[in-house]
Amino acid sequence: MTADSPSELDVEQIVKDRYATGAHQQVEALCCPVNYDPKFLEVIPQEVIERDYGCGDPSRYLKPGETVLDLGSGTGKICFIAAQVVGSEGKVIGVDMTHDMLNVARRNAPIVAERIGFSNVEFKRGRIQDLGLDLDAVDEVLSTNPVNSADDMFRLQQEANDLRRTSPLIANDTIDVVVSNCVLNLVAATEKPELFRELHRVLRNGGRAVISDIVSDEEIPLEMQQDADLWSGCISGALTETGFIQAFEDAGFFGIRLLEREHEPWQTVQGIEFRSVVIEAHKGKVGPCMEHNQAVIYKGPFREVLDDDGHRLVRGDRMAVCNKTFNLYQGSVYDGQFEFIEPRIAVRSENAQPFDRTRSARRHPEETKGSGCEAPAGATTESTTSCTTSACC
Repeated sequence: MTADSPSELDVEQIVKDRYATGAHQQVEALCCPVNYDPKFLEVIPQEVIERDYGCGDPSRYLKPGETVLDLGSGTGKICFIAAQVVGSEGKVIGVDMTHDMLNVARRNAPIVAERIGFSNVEFKRGRIQDLGLDLDAVDEVLSTNPVNSADDMFRLQQEANDLRRTSPLIANDTIDVVVSNCVLNLVAATEKPELFRELHRVLRNGGRAVISDIVSDEEIPLEMQQDADLWSGCISGALTETGFIQAFEDAGFFGIRLLEREHEPWQTVQGIEFRSVVIEAHKGKVGPCMEHNQAVIYKGPFREVLDDDGHRLVRGDRMAVCNKTFNLYQGSVYDGQFEFIEPRIAVRSENAQPFDRTRSARRHPEETKGSGCEAPAGATTESTTSCTTSACC
């Protein structure tokens, strides 16, 4: 099947049709070989395992107690693994748009819950590029108010907007971790920017995305983008390796890391290599940049690095950063990479001025000298034990 342009392909319907078939019988071409921890598979019914498709295992990066959202959850395998990882104190939500996949997941959820001893998984129907709209709720509206005219269509659009606002499928800032397993590439190119913005929207401040997907090493030519089989087969919709990371940056993520990259390509089509990667990206650099006279020292090993906000950090130098960045660097994303220097005189939040983000600057020692030792600038002191045990010798 071909079309004059990629936009003329009904990508969503093509994907629905192929994955509806995959819910009823195993389709080998829809997945890469993935090694899952067998202890988590023991409680999952074989029907789920045989009819779930992916290219990685983002669940291995989850922690107990977290609230997890799985995009394109299919028959629920990653959700059921995640349920065991996060435990009874955690929660897992799977979102998929395909009725047949959701039917398999929903009928097996009580079986898994009984086997693990608690129920912490639910499945919702929605489009991953529009996580505000509950498609089951839309069906309820249509059951009583079907669309028979243009006026009805406009009314439905308004009701859909009302649902997004009053009863969103996934609310703002409610998720600790968004995971996905070989699904983002199935979304039409024109809708991908909104997809990444939705990822960012639903995560709480400090949350993260752990996404397994297929990427290409070169741009995909037009004729491949027009091929329906290649679209539904996780090929034509793949972003390039650099484009995938750029999409996270454009949506406002920071601390982006390549956790896994398959050395050998999964497939090679027309000389273009397609392989599985796992990317981790964090939400949290929102908010104003305020000057608190703080400094960080990048410890190496590189001579200098450039962070996601454009700060140039020179190894061993006291570099000036805003209060937001100072706090971000103390998180687990950058664990062990920095020394932190508070100012000699603390700056109260109400007195803080906007931080100059137009340049990277060294922080003069006078601004931070005395952290831990209350000595006035220009003073000479004797050795003392009045400081903290590790601050002075």
